[in-house]
Amino acid sequence: MAHHLGLTGGGNRAVWPIDKANTQFVDTQSTSLRSLLLITKDGLPNKRSLVSGKPRNVDQMREELFKVSLNQPVDIAVQDDDLYRRNRRLILFDMDSTLIQCEVIDELAKKANVGKQVAEITEAAMRGELDFKESFKRRMRLLKGMDENVLQDIAEGLPITEGAPRLIANLKRLGYKVGILSGGFTYFARTLQKKLGIDYVHANELDFKDGKLTGEVKGEIVDGNRKAELLQEIAKKEGLSLKQVIAVGDGANDIPMLKLAGLGVAFHAKPKVKEQVLCCCCCCCCSFRLTRCDPASSTG
Repeated sequence: MAHHLGLTGGGNRAVWPIDKANTQFVDTQSTSLRSLLLITKDGLPNKRSLVSGKPRNVDQMREELFKVSLNQPVDIAVQDDDLYRRNRRLILFDMDSTLIQCEVIDELAKKANVGKQVAEITEAAMRGELDFKESFKRRMRLLKGMDENVLQDIAEGLPITEGAPRLIANLKRLGYKVGILSGGFTYFARTLQKKLGIDYVHANELDFKDGKLTGEVKGEIVDGNRKAELLQEIAKKEGLSLKQVIAVGDGANDIPMLKLAGLGVAFHAKPKVKEQVLCCCCCCCCSFRLTRCDPASSTG
């Protein structure tokens, strides 16, 4: 099967010579190439190059492009060039450090004066060095006794990622269903749901007693495997193939859903996430950007 490769570089630098991608990885006799000149919001030219063809070695191509995405300000997407590439209908986002520019549990920890301890556990978990459920329980125990009013203040000031409201509004207009699958908390995800018009929200339910956190959550902890299960459940409910699903996330607990979806977007992700997502768009930016291009060359 042919593959479709999209490269987007910021500014006016040539971050990846398209002829190199064309000749080193793709059979030139089966390759088509388009280059588009776009204008970014800062007025600088932004060259977007699209290659379609049959790769000589898909795994080698992904490995080399992964190295490029780590060292250059370039977003890279590699997809099977089939019908589903243009027929996505469901997009599911991680919340913390994806739809919002913070880790909520770290913000709670700061208010409880245990910020350093919780941040260290969070970073280890996101890098995949600690089991998510165990690290989650450790962090929650440190928050026991926190007043619910503190959570409300944080919820009202969540720093939404630049471009996310516009992106979601446009996706909704195009007929997409949008969801949040988060290892964070429904208390905050519901706030985003109201602001952004999210269709589905699944996250951890905080437990309160007398208006204070008990240090526990209600029900099953939403970890990486649970996110993958929820993705399948929502796709089935919507009557969609998994190939019609886009998943977006940044941490190790997002890997199962990123690998399961038809397109997994490693958004400003940790290296371990980029390494393991096979059909992915590795985004190095910290905002969601919309670009307009010729529909004939759209990446879907």
